[in-house]
Amino acid sequence: MSETSPYKLYGSLGSPYSMKIRAYMRYRRIPHYWIHGGRAARDAQPNVKVPVIPIVQYPDGSWHNDSTPMIFDLEKSFPNDRGVMPSDPADAFLSFLLEDFGDEWLTKGMFHYRWFYERDQLQMSRYLAFDAFTGGGLQKLQDFADNFRDRQVGRTPLVGVTPENKPLIEESTRQICALFEAHVVNEHFLFGSRPSIAEFGLYGQMSQWGVDPTAADMLRADYPYTYRWLEHISDMSGIEGQWRDTSKQLPAIVTGLLKLAGQIYMPFLLANAKAIEAGKDRFSFEALGMPYSQGTFKYQVKCLAALRKAYAELPDAARKTLEPILSEAGCLETLQG
Repeated sequence: MSETSPYKLYGSLGSPYSMKIRAYMRYRRIPHYWIHGGRAARDAQPNVKVPVIPIVQYPDGSWHNDSTPMIFDLEKSFPNDRGVMPSDPADAFLSFLLEDFGDEWLTKGMFHYRWFYERDQLQMSRYLAFDAFTGGGLQKLQDFADNFRDRQVGRTPLVGVTPENKPLIEESTRQICALFEAHVVNEHFLFGSRPSIAEFGLYGQMSQWGVDPTAADMLRADYPYTYRWLEHISDMSGIEGQWRDTSKQLPAIVTGLLKLAGQIYMPFLLANAKAIEAGKDRFSFEALGMPYSQGTFKYQVKCLAALRKAYAELPDAARKTLEPILSEAGCLETLQG
């Protein structure tokens, strides 16, 4: 594979992180092939330690499959004026925080709406089976769909998708959609007239809400412009824009999302980290007046550490700017460690 070869992106239409990376590579105009379905698993997964998509093969032949580190790596490889980290350090940190919020909390909503309700289980298991094969006959697709459905529904408690957690997951999803609905009718992006890393983390999970039947019905009925916004974000290769004027206040959607992160995501990260430190395998917390409980995840400990490190490494002036914003949102104490 020569250095001039395009990147190869192995993914799936039903994978939120695949859609995140595809949208990012399209916006950055990074030459790539989109390889999806069964071939992605067959050809790419044996080349990575953790066999999950998306997987990207670089022109040098190396393989990568953690979406956020890949974006940071590709930002270095393509240091042009289409970068997704705002030029202002304070805004850059906020965009990273919201990207992480999207990756690690909005995925609860994605998994919930796909595998909690029977209509979604049936349709999406069949759609994902269709994506996995190129033909093969209806019976083959249905058999795969049934097996895949059973496996995914069986995994729901592991990621916190339970009847007990349903109220918080659905309420947080609706609040996020309401923030977007009020924002996208005025402007499409969070930190100016161009996308930041935050849009890609949020879009990845939300892209599936626009497909899965229950979530899609909700978007069409209550958040129709957010539903349409998802199509715009899927390919922004033609977008040219500027970062926002930082002398002005942050958009309401940014402060609103930060407040939700402070109310939900920060307690989630802290409860998980404390449980792991205490040698426990489950954790619980309360947010928006509703309970939440699930098994511990070591990966989220890494997320918390990465956020704290990024905040600690900010220039003093940026931290001074962010302290009142993050304090009001309920994020500061957690980020300071």
